[in-house]
Amino acid sequence: MAVSGPGKSYRNAVSIFELTTMYPDEASAERWFEETRWGSNNHKRHCGHCGSTGTYETPKRKPMPYRCRTCQTYFSVRTGTILQDSRLPLRKWLFAVYLYVTSLKGVSSLKLHRDLHVTQKTAWYMLHRLRKAWDQGMFDQLPGPVEADETYVGGKKISMHARRRKQIRGLDHKTAVIGAKDRPTKQVRAKAIGKVNALKVREFLGASIDPNASIYTDEANLYRTMPFPRESVNHSDGEYVRGDVHTNGIEGFWSMFKRAYVGTYHSMSEKHMQRYVDEFAGRQTFREQDTQAIMTGLVARMVGKRLTYLDLVEGG
Repeated sequence: MAVSGPGKSYRNAVSIFELTTMYPDEASAERWFEETRWGSNNHKRHCGHCGSTGTYETPKRKPMPYRCRTCQTYFSVRTGTILQDSRLPLRKWLFAVYLYVTSLKGVSSLKLHRDLHVTQKTAWYMLHRLRKAWDQGMFDQLPGPVEADETYVGGKKISMHARRRKQIRGLDHKTAVIGAKDRPTKQVRAKAIGKVNALKVREFLGASIDPNASIYTDEANLYRTMPFPRESVNHSDGEYVRGDVHTNGIEGFWSMFKRAYVGTYHSMSEKHMQRYVDEFAGRQTFREQDTQAIMTGLVARMVGKRLTYLDLVEGG
Protein backbone atom coordinates (compact mmCIF):
# COMPACT_ATOMS: atom_id res chain seq x y z
CA MET A 1 0.00 0.00 0.00
CA ALA A 2 1.40 3.38 -1.03
CA VAL A 3 2.09 5.81 1.75
CA SER A 4 1.26 9.42 1.00
CA GLY A 5 4.14 11.80 1.44
CA PRO A 6 4.20 15.12 3.27
CA GLY A 7 2.88 18.33 1.76
CA LYS A 8 1.13 18.25 -1.61
CA SER A 9 1.97 14.63 -2.30
CA TYR A 10 -0.68 14.36 -5.02
CA ARG A 11 1.44 16.58 -7.27
CA ASN A 12 3.77 14.88 -9.74
CA ALA A 13 7.14 16.21 -8.63
CA VAL A 14 10.51 16.01 -10.40
CA SER A 15 13.69 15.47 -8.39
CA ILE A 16 16.97 17.17 -9.22
CA PHE A 17 18.39 13.72 -10.02
CA GLU A 18 15.59 13.07 -12.52
CA LEU A 19 16.12 16.49 -14.08
CA THR A 20 19.81 15.82 -14.74
CA THR A 21 18.86 12.53 -16.41
CA MET A 22 16.09 14.10 -18.51
CA TYR A 23 18.27 16.99 -19.72
CA PRO A 24 21.87 15.78 -19.76
CA ASP A 25 23.22 18.29 -22.31
CA GLU A 26 22.61 21.61 -24.06
CA ALA A 27 20.82 20.01 -27.02
CA SER A 28 18.18 18.39 -24.81
CA ALA A 29 17.63 21.66 -22.92
CA GLU A 30 17.26 23.62 -26.16
CA ARG A 31 14.79 21.03 -27.43
CA TRP A 32 12.71 21.40 -24.24
CA PHE A 33 12.54 25.19 -24.58
CA GLU A 34 11.56 24.91 -28.26
CA GLU A 35 8.88 22.29 -27.62
CA THR A 36 7.53 24.30 -24.71
CA ARG A 37 7.27 27.44 -26.82
CA TRP A 38 6.47 26.02 -30.27
CA GLY A 39 5.06 22.54 -29.65
CA SER A 40 6.42 19.14 -30.63
CA ASN A 41 8.54 19.15 -33.80
CA ASN A 42 8.29 22.96 -33.74
CA HIS A 43 4.97 22.76 -35.62
CA LYS A 44 3.95 26.16 -34.16
CA ARG A 45 7.30 27.85 -34.71
CA HIS A 46 7.04 31.55 -35.46
CA CYS A 47 9.42 34.48 -35.79
CA GLY A 48 10.33 36.10 -32.49
CA HIS A 49 10.54 39.50 -34.23
CA CYS A 50 7.37 39.78 -36.35
CA GLY A 51 5.38 36.68 -35.40
CA SER A 52 5.27 35.24 -38.91
CA THR A 53 4.98 31.46 -39.25
CA GLY A 54 6.89 31.54 -42.54
CA THR A 55 10.21 30.37 -41.12
CA TYR A 56 12.88 27.84 -42.00
CA GLU A 57 15.92 26.24 -40.40
CA THR A 58 19.31 27.59 -41.49
CA PRO A 59 22.32 25.36 -42.33
CA LYS A 60 24.45 27.01 -39.66
CA ARG A 61 22.36 26.48 -36.56
CA LYS A 62 24.28 28.51 -33.99
CA PRO A 63 23.52 30.95 -32.48
CA MET A 64 20.43 31.82 -34.58
CA PRO A 65 19.17 28.55 -36.05
CA TYR A 66 16.07 29.93 -37.82
CA ARG A 67 15.24 32.63 -40.34
CA CYS A 68 11.99 34.44 -41.13
CA ARG A 69 10.89 34.74 -44.75
CA THR A 70 8.72 37.77 -43.91
CA CYS A 71 11.12 40.11 -42.11
CA GLN A 72 14.33 38.39 -43.29
CA THR A 73 15.78 38.19 -39.77
CA TYR A 74 17.44 35.33 -37.92
CA PHE A 75 16.05 34.21 -34.58
CA SER A 76 16.17 31.50 -31.91
CA VAL A 77 13.87 30.25 -29.17
CA ARG A 78 15.23 33.04 -26.95
CA THR A 79 14.14 35.84 -29.32
CA GLY A 80 11.20 37.85 -28.06
CA THR A 81 11.42 36.48 -24.52
CA ILE A 82 13.11 37.44 -21.27
CA LEU A 83 16.02 35.18 -22.35
CA GLN A 84 16.85 37.38 -25.35
CA ASP A 85 20.49 38.54 -25.40
CA SER A 86 21.43 36.11 -22.62
CA ARG A 87 24.68 34.27 -23.37
CA LEU A 88 24.14 31.63 -20.71
CA PRO A 89 23.58 28.07 -21.91
CA LEU A 90 19.90 27.11 -22.05
CA ARG A 91 20.65 24.16 -19.76
CA LYS A 92 21.61 26.60 -17.01
CA TRP A 93 18.40 28.51 -17.65
CA LEU A 94 16.41 25.27 -17.45
CA PHE A 95 17.94 24.40 -14.07
CA ALA A 96 17.36 27.99 -12.91
CA VAL A 97 13.67 27.64 -13.80
CA TYR A 98 13.52 24.35 -11.88
CA LEU A 99 15.19 25.74 -8.75
CA TYR A 100 13.04 28.85 -8.94
CA VAL A 101 9.66 27.10 -9.15
CA THR A 102 10.46 24.35 -6.64
CA SER A 103 11.61 26.71 -3.88
CA LEU A 104 8.39 27.55 -2.02
CA LYS A 105 9.87 30.55 -0.24
CA GLY A 106 11.99 31.68 -3.18
CA VAL A 107 15.62 31.14 -4.07
CA SER A 108 18.37 33.65 -3.32
CA SER A 109 20.87 34.90 -5.86
CA LEU A 110 23.68 33.51 -3.69
CA LYS A 111 22.23 30.01 -3.88
CA LEU A 112 21.72 30.29 -7.63
CA HIS A 113 25.27 31.59 -7.97
CA ARG A 114 26.62 28.50 -6.18
CA ASP A 115 24.33 25.93 -7.82
CA LEU A 116 24.73 27.14 -11.42
CA HIS A 117 28.32 28.32 -11.17
CA VAL A 118 27.54 31.84 -12.38
CA THR A 119 28.44 35.14 -10.74
CA GLN A 120 26.13 36.47 -8.03
CA LYS A 121 25.42 39.50 -10.23
CA THR A 122 24.33 37.22 -13.08
CA ALA A 123 22.19 35.12 -10.73
CA TRP A 124 20.50 38.26 -9.39
CA TYR A 125 19.71 39.39 -12.94
CA MET A 126 18.43 35.91 -13.87
CA LEU A 127 16.03 35.87 -10.93
CA HIS A 128 14.59 39.28 -11.77
CA ARG A 129 14.06 38.13 -15.34
CA LEU A 130 12.18 35.07 -14.08
CA ARG A 131 10.07 37.31 -11.81
CA LYS A 132 9.28 39.48 -14.82
CA ALA A 133 7.62 36.43 -16.41
CA TRP A 134 5.03 36.44 -13.60
CA ASP A 135 3.88 39.95 -14.55
CA GLN A 136 0.19 39.93 -13.61
CA GLY A 137 -1.01 41.91 -16.63
CA MET A 138 -2.07 38.73 -18.47
CA PHE A 139 -4.33 37.39 -15.72
CA ASP A 140 -8.13 37.57 -15.85
CA GLN A 141 -10.25 39.23 -13.18
CA LEU A 142 -11.05 37.13 -10.12
CA PRO A 143 -14.65 35.83 -10.21
CA GLY A 144 -15.13 35.80 -6.43
CA PRO A 145 -15.95 35.55 -3.67
CA VAL A 146 -12.70 37.34 -2.87
CA GLU A 147 -10.75 38.15 0.27
CA ALA A 148 -8.88 41.49 0.23
CA ASP A 149 -6.30 42.82 2.63
CA GLU A 150 -3.24 45.05 2.76
CA THR A 151 0.15 44.49 4.36
CA TYR A 152 3.35 46.44 4.91
CA VAL A 153 6.78 45.19 3.89
CA GLY A 154 10.08 46.50 5.23
CA GLY A 155 12.65 46.37 7.99
CA LYS A 156 12.08 46.85 11.69
CA LYS A 157 12.67 50.19 13.36
CA ILE A 158 14.76 48.51 16.05
CA SER A 159 17.34 47.60 13.41
CA MET A 160 17.79 51.22 12.31
CA HIS A 161 20.10 53.92 13.59
CA ALA A 162 18.59 56.01 16.37
CA ARG A 163 18.57 59.16 14.21
CA ARG A 164 16.73 57.33 11.44
CA ARG A 165 14.14 55.96 13.90
CA LYS A 166 13.33 59.49 15.10
CA GLN A 167 12.59 60.60 11.54
CA ILE A 168 10.04 57.84 10.89
CA ARG A 169 6.35 58.18 11.58
CA GLY A 170 4.15 55.10 11.80
CA LEU A 171 4.73 52.80 8.82
CA ASP A 172 6.48 55.37 6.61
CA HIS A 173 9.55 53.13 6.34
CA LYS A 174 7.55 50.26 4.84
CA THR A 175 6.00 49.62 1.43
CA ALA A 176 2.26 48.99 1.33
CA VAL A 177 1.06 46.00 -0.71
CA ILE A 178 -2.61 45.38 -1.47
CA GLY A 179 -3.80 41.87 -2.34
CA ALA A 180 -6.89 39.87 -3.23
CA LYS A 181 -7.35 36.09 -3.12
CA ASP A 182 -10.14 34.29 -4.95
CA ARG A 183 -11.61 31.53 -2.78
CA PRO A 184 -12.77 29.06 -5.50
CA THR A 185 -9.61 29.20 -7.64
CA LYS A 186 -7.14 30.22 -4.87
CA GLN A 187 -5.57 32.67 -7.32
CA VAL A 188 -3.99 35.86 -5.99
CA ARG A 189 -3.59 39.35 -7.41
CA ALA A 190 -1.33 41.77 -5.56
CA LYS A 191 0.24 45.17 -6.12
CA ALA A 192 2.87 47.27 -4.36
CA ILE A 193 1.31 50.70 -3.92
CA GLY A 194 3.92 52.54 -1.83
CA LYS A 195 1.74 54.53 0.53
CA VAL A 196 -1.75 53.16 1.02
CA ASN A 197 -4.92 55.18 0.40
CA ALA A 198 -8.53 54.43 -0.54
CA LEU A 199 -8.14 55.60 -4.16
CA LYS A 200 -5.24 53.20 -4.86
CA VAL A 201 -7.12 50.35 -3.20
CA ARG A 202 -10.26 51.07 -5.23
CA GLU A 203 -8.28 51.17 -8.50
CA PHE A 204 -6.53 47.89 -7.72
CA LEU A 205 -9.70 46.04 -6.72
CA GLY A 206 -11.60 47.43 -9.69
CA ALA A 207 -8.96 46.09 -12.08
CA SER A 208 -8.46 42.74 -10.31
CA ILE A 209 -11.96 41.62 -9.32
CA ASP A 210 -15.11 40.94 -11.34
CA PRO A 211 -17.61 43.79 -10.74
CA ASN A 212 -20.20 41.29 -9.51
CA ALA A 213 -17.90 39.52 -7.05
CA SER A 214 -18.56 39.64 -3.33
CA ILE A 215 -15.64 40.69 -1.16
CA TYR A 216 -14.54 39.99 2.43
CA THR A 217 -12.23 42.40 4.27
CA ASP A 218 -11.31 43.55 7.75
CA GLU A 219 -12.78 46.67 9.33
CA ALA A 220 -10.28 49.14 7.76
CA ASN A 221 -11.82 52.38 6.46
CA LEU A 222 -10.03 51.80 3.15
CA TYR A 223 -12.71 49.35 2.03
CA ARG A 224 -15.87 51.15 3.13
CA THR A 225 -16.47 52.88 -0.21
CA MET A 226 -15.61 49.89 -2.44
CA PRO A 227 -18.18 49.25 -5.24
CA PHE A 228 -18.62 45.56 -4.32
CA PRO A 229 -21.00 43.62 -2.08
CA ARG A 230 -18.81 43.58 1.04
CA GLU A 231 -18.78 42.00 4.48
CA SER A 232 -16.06 42.48 7.08
CA VAL A 233 -14.68 41.11 10.33
CA ASN A 234 -13.58 43.38 13.14
CA HIS A 235 -10.04 42.36 14.08
CA SER A 236 -9.72 45.15 16.64
CA ASP A 237 -12.52 43.51 18.67
CA GLY A 238 -10.95 40.07 18.39
CA GLU A 239 -13.29 38.87 15.63
CA TYR A 240 -11.47 36.85 12.98
CA VAL A 241 -14.16 34.48 11.64
CA ARG A 242 -17.92 34.91 11.35
CA GLY A 243 -19.34 32.09 9.27
CA ASP A 244 -17.94 32.54 5.76
CA VAL A 245 -16.69 36.02 6.57
CA HIS A 246 -12.93 36.07 7.15
CA THR A 247 -9.64 37.02 5.48
CA ASN A 248 -7.62 33.97 6.53
CA GLY A 249 -6.73 33.00 2.95
CA ILE A 250 -5.09 36.29 1.94
CA GLU A 251 -3.43 36.57 5.35
CA GLY A 252 -1.90 33.11 4.80
CA PHE A 253 -0.50 34.42 1.53
CA TRP A 254 1.05 37.41 3.32
CA SER A 255 2.54 35.02 5.87
CA MET A 256 4.34 33.05 3.15
CA PHE A 257 5.50 36.25 1.44
CA LYS A 258 6.97 37.62 4.66
CA ARG A 259 8.66 34.32 5.53
CA ALA A 260 10.42 34.61 2.18
CA TYR A 261 11.41 38.18 3.06
CA VAL A 262 12.89 37.15 6.40
CA GLY A 263 14.29 33.72 5.54
CA THR A 264 15.42 33.99 1.91
CA TYR A 265 15.81 37.54 0.65
CA HIS A 266 16.29 39.48 3.92
CA SER A 267 15.52 42.70 2.06
CA MET A 268 13.23 43.83 -0.76
CA SER A 269 13.71 47.35 -2.04
CA GLU A 270 10.63 49.39 -2.94
CA LYS A 271 12.16 49.81 -6.41
CA HIS A 272 11.89 46.07 -7.14
CA MET A 273 8.99 45.25 -4.81
CA GLN A 274 6.42 44.67 -7.54
CA ARG A 275 8.44 41.87 -9.13
CA TYR A 276 8.74 40.09 -5.77
CA VAL A 277 4.98 40.51 -5.31
CA ASP A 278 4.36 39.14 -8.81
CA GLU A 279 6.63 36.18 -8.03
CA PHE A 280 4.61 35.06 -5.02
CA ALA A 281 1.25 35.78 -6.63
CA GLY A 282 2.38 33.55 -9.50
CA ARG A 283 3.58 30.83 -7.11
CA GLN A 284 0.19 30.83 -5.38
CA THR A 285 -1.74 30.75 -8.63
CA PHE A 286 0.15 27.73 -10.03
CA ARG A 287 1.15 25.90 -6.84
CA GLU A 288 -1.42 23.09 -7.27
CA GLN A 289 0.10 22.01 -10.58
CA ASP A 290 2.82 19.40 -11.21
CA THR A 291 6.44 20.54 -11.31
CA GLN A 292 6.80 20.23 -15.07
CA ALA A 293 3.48 22.02 -15.62
CA ILE A 294 4.67 24.97 -13.52
CA MET A 295 7.97 25.05 -15.42
CA THR A 296 6.29 25.04 -18.82
CA GLY A 297 3.76 27.60 -17.63
CA LEU A 298 6.54 29.95 -16.54
CA VAL A 299 8.40 29.55 -19.85
CA ALA A 300 5.17 30.24 -21.77
CA ARG A 301 4.80 33.51 -19.83
CA MET A 302 8.33 34.58 -20.79
CA VAL A 303 7.20 35.33 -24.34
CA GLY A 304 6.73 38.98 -25.22
CA LYS A 305 8.54 40.27 -22.14
CA ARG A 306 11.95 41.89 -21.80
CA LEU A 307 14.00 43.17 -18.89
CA THR A 308 17.36 44.63 -19.84
CA TYR A 309 20.03 45.08 -17.21
CA LEU A 310 19.95 48.86 -17.73
CA ASP A 311 16.20 48.93 -17.09
CA LEU A 312 16.70 46.78 -14.01
CA VAL A 313 19.35 48.92 -12.32
CA GLU A 314 18.13 52.35 -13.49
CA GLY A 315 14.43 52.15 -14.16
CA GLY A 316 13.54 49.48 -11.61
